[in-house]
Amino acid sequence: MTLVNAYPGCSSADLARLAMLTPQTISLIVANLERAGRLTRQVSPTHGRVHQLSLTPTGKNLVALCRERTQVIEARLLAGLSPDDEQVIRRWLVDIATR
Repeated sequence: MTLVNAYPGCSSADLARLAMLTPQTISLIVANLERAGRLTRQVSPTHGRVHQLSLTPTGKNLVALCRERTQVIEARLLAGLSPDDEQVIRRWLVDIATR
């Protein structure tokens, strides 16, 4: 949902590339989010086989709520770390995520 929020109108294929997941996995996730009323699919005006994804108002509210909660948790995790330590940890996490 965070990626759809950041890239409104993206397709499931775009989402799979961004999230580094298989198209089959994304298809299942998108179907479940659509069924839950958090996401909608609309046929692209330029390509009939492509569906553009966007969040519903309920989906946008959920993303905002989750952001608020994660910011509180992140602040607790970073408490007591120097800015240099934080940068080292962030670089390490990015390195792990991109391998």
